[in-house]
Amino acid sequence: MINWNEKTQTFHLQNDSISYVLAIAHNRYLTHCYWGKRLATWSQGYDYPALDRSSFSPTPAEWPDRTFSLDTVLQEYPGHGAGDYREPAFEVRYADGHQVSNLYYVTHRIMTGKPGLQGLPATWVEHDNEAETLIVTLADPVTHLQVDLSYTIFRQHAVIARSAVFTNQAQQPLRLLRALSCGVDLPDNRWQQIQFPGAWARERQWHRQPLNPGINVLDSKRGASSTHQQPFIGLVRPETTEMQGEACGIHLVYSGNFTARTEVDAYRQTRLLLGINPHGFGWQLSPGEQFQTPEAVLAWSDLGLNGLSQTLHCLYRDNLARGPHRHQPRPILANNWESTYFDFNEQKLLKFAANAKALGVELLMLDDGWFGERNGDTSSLGDWFVNTQKFPDGLRPLIDRVHAMEMKFGLWFEPEMISRRSELFSQHPDWVLNAVGQPLSEGRNQYILDLGRKEVRDNILTQMSTFLAEHPVDYIKWDMNRNMTEVGSSTAMVACQQETAHRYIRGVYALLEALTTRFPHILFECCAGGGGRFDPGMLYYMPQAWVSDNTDAASRVHIQYSTSLLYPPIMQCAHVSEVPNHQMGRSTTMDMRGAVAMSGNYGLMLDLMRSDSERDEAVKQQIAFYKQHRPLLQFGTFWRLISPWENPDFASWMFVAPDQSEALVMAFSLVSQASAPLRLLRLAGLTADARYRIDDTENVIGGDELLYRGMWIDPPLSRDYTSRIWHLTRL
Repeated sequence: MINWNEKTQTFHLQNDSISYVLAIAHNRYLTHCYWGKRLATWSQGYDYPALDRSSFSPTPAEWPDRTFSLDTVLQEYPGHGAGDYREPAFEVRYADGHQVSNLYYVTHRIMTGKPGLQGLPATWVEHDNEAETLIVTLADPVTHLQVDLSYTIFRQHAVIARSAVFTNQAQQPLRLLRALSCGVDLPDNRWQQIQFPGAWARERQWHRQPLNPGINVLDSKRGASSTHQQPFIGLVRPETTEMQGEACGIHLVYSGNFTARTEVDAYRQTRLLLGINPHGFGWQLSPGEQFQTPEAVLAWSDLGLNGLSQTLHCLYRDNLARGPHRHQPRPILANNWESTYFDFNEQKLLKFAANAKALGVELLMLDDGWFGERNGDTSSLGDWFVNTQKFPDGLRPLIDRVHAMEMKFGLWFEPEMISRRSELFSQHPDWVLNAVGQPLSEGRNQYILDLGRKEVRDNILTQMSTFLAEHPVDYIKWDMNRNMTEVGSSTAMVACQQETAHRYIRGVYALLEALTTRFPHILFECCAGGGGRFDPGMLYYMPQAWVSDNTDAASRVHIQYSTSLLYPPIMQCAHVSEVPNHQMGRSTTMDMRGAVAMSGNYGLMLDLMRSDSERDEAVKQQIAFYKQHRPLLQFGTFWRLISPWENPDFASWMFVAPDQSEALVMAFSLVSQASAPLRLLRLAGLTADARYRIDDTENVIGGDELLYRGMWIDPPLSRDYTSRIWHLTRL
């Protein structure tokens, strides 16, 4: 899969789908040659045209002519201060105060398999024959900075995984000011960029725009990947659609501050950079010390956006998520939050559980309010022991009774946070993130624990481990409801204060690593006030995430459509909730709420304390349908058919079995029209020369007809917020 041609000084990374080619130019510089559809061979070597652009693009020191400049050549990991005026992938301040770096090729090694990243999540392989890894060593002979660039190509995925390790081999300390995970220089700018701006309850809004000259920056400075952006660069050709055309994406396996930068230079070349946000970042490297960047996942497809999505879906299901749950069916849960909020006790919850069980629910999820003295959002975060006012006999009797109903039991935790009104804060007020002397900002009446400190992590780990050892919990919803302010650590040296945010994220990962290792039977769900930290870094530890606090079905059609570009449905949690919806005040049909929830991990956020025979019967039928088709919905191939971002009144998607033997097609009417045009729905992913029965009728249609001509939506969806599901079986 990785070929080194010593004669041409090129590396060709290749599998059945893609090629990625880099070359050593003039025995020094690591340059980019190609990323795209598989090439049988690469024979050209370094072939960037030798031109004298102008005196404003300088040549390297002692260069024999004026035909080579770092200001114009396509590079793999560009630096700063030696003639390239574009955005750099890294910046270093050395002991003498200057920031000039010249990285030259030193050596390389090729290995089978894929090594892990120290202290960070990353994609992985079960067997070494599933991947090969190239590590290219670059070094600056003057400053003695060494950078090892890692490239892994997977046998079964059209993906390259990249990261970098910095080593200070000098006798003096240096300071990393910027250390991004990857850079890619593309030879043209005939691209459009896809990004996902958003906000709380309005996550991942699909936006497609042309690449314009200059620098475009998408980022988070919030201490988390955030609701406001996704750590992702997506590029498509102008003619690319869901079904055809070239698409590529770079996704960061990281949960903290990030920057995603695109730069179109004066010659219409495009530079892509992704990694830890340099804003507020600095890392002191003493002699001999190393710094590991997070991993970036580079995916490519010539089968449109669906092809790009399916590449990422397979990778994240098989080679990112870990543990016994990644390939297991996910349970149907009922969450008590919108039924009780903080007002509950054992008796209420047993009634809630009994009503849920009668509907076919498999797991009771007890949300916020079960611990400390928590009766609202003003206290007790950090005190992970049972609220004896609500549970005088403890929580174990409730858990046992729920298990006796043949249901699983889940609990809400927010381990990263602390309330001022808590035992933990009274004992350790200095354990919060703080800039000494500055007043502390609050978000949801809470502060953030300094999890970069081992003693703080150990306290939370001990509390949670003790509780979980005594209580047979099956499921944890891990929440995080505010972003960082006053980012500092009371124990860090002055020179290390700008390491705080990254050390915090590494601390979160260390805590998750310890808990998931100690309690592998527990299924963890990631939540952050909804989708505020829905990123590959968290999914490494927790194989599913709460998409949004907005449970309105019409809003969720948009949010889940966008989310599916990157993440498979099995990683998305979606619930049927009450109408009028608690976030939007909108009423949608039960059919539509059910279809949207079935498009992820189906659950209930209904008020099950209230009797409603019509609603309950509809939910029973939905759950029975979901259980019948759960393997297809959770493990099938997902296809987006019609985008609500391009067609505000309508959306459609479908799920196809891996062997194309069956499919579920879903269509959603968002805003109906009088005398509306009829719709032909063209399907995808089926076997062209097969025949498919539609539902349980005598209606049998050829796969080629469904793929190339489509089927009428008959009768039409003629009301707002309605939906329809078709089940196709191959004869």
